[in-house]
Amino acid sequence: MNFSRFIAKRIAFNSQHSFSRFIIRLAMAATAISVMAMILTIAFAIGFKYAIAEKMFGFSGHIRVTHYNAEKTDSSAEKPATGNDSVLSMLKKDLSVTYVSAFATKDAILKGPESFEGLKLKGVDQGYAFDHLKEFLKSGGWIHFPDSGYSNEINLSAYTANQLKLKTGDKLFAYFIQPDGSKRVRPLVVAGIFKTGIENYDRVNALVDLRLIRRLNNWSANEIGGYEIFIKDYEQADSVSNRIYDKLPHLWDSHSITEIYRSIFDWLNLQDTTIIIVIVMMVLVAILNLVTCLIILLLERTHMIGLLKSMGSRDRNIQQVFLYHGALITFGGILLGDFLGLLICWLQDRYGFITLPEDSYFIATAAVRINWQQVCWVNLGTFIVCFVVLLIPSFFIIKRLSPVKAISFN
Repeated sequence: MNFSRFIAKRIAFNSQHSFSRFIIRLAMAATAISVMAMILTIAFAIGFKYAIAEKMFGFSGHIRVTHYNAEKTDSSAEKPATGNDSVLSMLKKDLSVTYVSAFATKDAILKGPESFEGLKLKGVDQGYAFDHLKEFLKSGGWIHFPDSGYSNEINLSAYTANQLKLKTGDKLFAYFIQPDGSKRVRPLVVAGIFKTGIENYDRVNALVDLRLIRRLNNWSANEIGGYEIFIKDYEQADSVSNRIYDKLPHLWDSHSITEIYRSIFDWLNLQDTTIIIVIVMMVLVAILNLVTCLIILLLERTHMIGLLKSMGSRDRNIQQVFLYHGALITFGGILLGDFLGLLICWLQDRYGFITLPEDSYFIATAAVRINWQQVCWVNLGTFIVCFVVLLIPSFFIIKRLSPVKAISFN
């Protein structure tokens, strides 16, 4: 058996009550709290970003392909484009693409019983992936598409419905200002009410039949505003958008939603900075506690160190004793921290006991998303950094300790 490891285990699992035993438990608890805090920070930050991103993508797709417009890049300024089978086929053949849908938008003023609201109507067709939105539907259902003509139904956000004093089944009037200055009015019925929790969406968006937008814009039956594209991994939206752009014919353009709503995604990306700051702080806390613990252990075991030196043990072997001991403390703290962190994540995911003001954070319950690769990196990084730092006090104290003084130390 390894001599240093044998002594380290005897010290670590010594059942006698001592001050050093209390310090060891304190250091292990501090390490556990640090690891737990890092796991929770990563899980909550990733969960928050993912929840907001999913809401954004649910209503807008990951990528929008439209006719090129030099004046604006905003999604409300699409030029009419003829549905292109070659473009549609190319989009669907991309291995990253899961779904493609035609859309068009038009500004409107909605009139309820007591007030008016200006917003943007998004026209979708019968094949639209409403499954992406099912978690947002609060009452009623999605618009129905008749075989001929167009649907006179509309899906409103909870915010708009509240402002107009409307509920499912109520009627309203939609006013449209045409390019020549004329006004058109269409009676609509509220088919259902949704709520994303993202104020930028809920204040200005509603869903209608794409054929209504065509009728109002005097478009032909195959003209659209563009295509919405859903992909497998939203983090690849920019790269997939660039790849699609290179394959598009002349006068077609491609933009990821992260480009269109850059301010929101820049805000979400700030969470990465928060993660780094918390991880650095927690690692420093773990290091300081372990170094303090090791110094106390060295001072308490001064007599033992002197005795081992007098019996011919090398400084390296004695150093290994305390490094093994520090490794056991670190490993135990990491395991305990993993258990506590993952337990809290599971409880939050199942019961949602941590709530947030939805008006400020866009979600009512704090979302968690565990990235197992990052959890492994946290564990490995914490262990390596702490172990390396433990070399410093153990090396200097043991090397400078005189056996004669150590044995007589009281």
